Amino acid sequence: MMEIHLDGKRVEVPAGSRLGDLLPEWDFRFSVAVIRPALEEDAAESQEVRFVTTAGEFVVEVADPAFTARLLRPGLADRLNLHWQDRYAAALGPFESNIRPARAPGRYERGDVVLGCGGYDPAQSYLIFARMRHTADYGAPADGGVIGRVVTGRGLLDRLGEGDRVTGLERILRRADRSHATITRDAELPLEDGMQVVTFVEAEVQGAGEDGFDTRTARSVEHFLLSVQGGRFRVGRSSSTHILDPHLVPTKVPPEFSGPRLEGTVTVRTAGKSTGAVYIYTQGVSASPVHTVVGKVVHGLELVRFAGEGDLLAIRAKPEQFDLVGLSLAEAGEVAARRGIAFAADGDEGDRVVVGQTPATTLEVLAAGAVRVATEPSGSVVSITLDEAAAPRSVTIFREVTGLKHHAVGKMPLAFQFEDVFLFKPKIAKGVGIIPENTPTGEVPAYTLAMTNDSRRGAGMVGIRTTPNAEFGPTSEPLTGTNVIGKVLDAGDLPKMREGATIYVREVK
Repeated sequence: MMEIHLDGKRVEVPAGSRLGDLLPEWDFRFSVAVIRPALEEDAAESQEVRFVTTAGEFVVEVADPAFTARLLRPGLADRLNLHWQDRYAAALGPFESNIRPARAPGRYERGDVVLGCGGYDPAQSYLIFARMRHTADYGAPADGGVIGRVVTGRGLLDRLGEGDRVTGLERILRRADRSHATITRDAELPLEDGMQVVTFVEAEVQGAGEDGFDTRTARSVEHFLLSVQGGRFRVGRSSSTHILDPHLVPTKVPPEFSGPRLEGTVTVRTAGKSTGAVYIYTQGVSASPVHTVVGKVVHGLELVRFAGEGDLLAIRAKPEQFDLVGLSLAEAGEVAARRGIAFAADGDEGDRVVVGQTPATTLEVLAAGAVRVATEPSGSVVSITLDEAAAPRSVTIFREVTGLKHHAVGKMPLAFQFEDVFLFKPKIAKGVGIIPENTPTGEVPAYTLAMTNDSRRGAGMVGIRTTPNAEFGPTSEPLTGTNVIGKVLDAGDLPKMREGATIYVREVK
């Protein structure tokens, strides 16, 4: 038998097993990280250690491989409490070491990590983190005792305060260690004893904690939850510091919390050409006013570190999005009950569909512990499918202007109705080009959904025709001016609607 570490759990598999045997129900469109056991001499190449504290995380690059091993020995993290601090430094400990104090001052720079001791007693040793350039006698050896430098999260040194402590220490596996790591979608990949397999990324959202919910990042977090709603993170770009998923670009996201972007930090870009992209950092960089911090990876960093452009990653968010829009009233009530949220609706007669909720964002709902929904009779909601493959730009515009980009139900006003044609006029911003795409060449079937392109004066009109027509499209324009974007699955009460009414549309995927 072989022992495999699958997402942090030990699993035994028969010798000769392959990745598909370990993951028999896995969708191999998603990439997984497979990390081979490193030889001891190879493992020494990675000398960065993550300090997880009650105030946050920072990373120390350790100069001596032997000291890295000492840091990672069991029990040391439990002894690293904030013992003292001043404007110059903060000390964590005490613990026992074998240093020989020189009884002489040393000169230190901001970010230096010093091994010193109190009262020149090695049994009372400390890790001392320099907050600024200064000279001091910390009971360090003659060489000054600098054992490393803080390379990520240096700003956290200033925030360490009374009661803070280290909760964990772990070695960081960097991209340079690719000789031991593979990102794969190959079910036939042979397994080796001691391998680590990481299949998903899990992130805790900003503002969600054991002591309650902070709603100051509610809108940005909602955008992140929407981005990963389907459990997917498609890597559109991979760099030395981050990976990003641009599939919701462009989307306006408000700047709400600009914090340090440590390894594992999740942000949303709030300005520039990548506005709306979701970033996950593999290396610490400074805070940026155009990035709002929306979460932190708590599992699967190995998958993030080694992912490349085009990889599709499975991702989970904690807590998951709370969005009832598009559900039947009964389904919405069940979801609220399951998550412990008090539920109220604007009506309960007949078969109804949720078209709005208050509060609108997940963090606000969870903080309030209650939600109220707006509903419409199911006959007022038209069910459609959209053909994104054939008309990607037109479908993107349609989702944006109807609200389907953000929820399962959108809406648009009925502008005109005559004979077998229903015309809608959603508000499309000036300058948005609707290029001809997916224009029909033969008879257009009944209940086709279409948008007029820029070749006609009525560009942006959306139409549905209840009968087939070989001469004019659903918006009553010639076929060359018609972009087919989908079809109506269930027209509901559409034939009864009159001009000026609001029509709700539900996308069936």
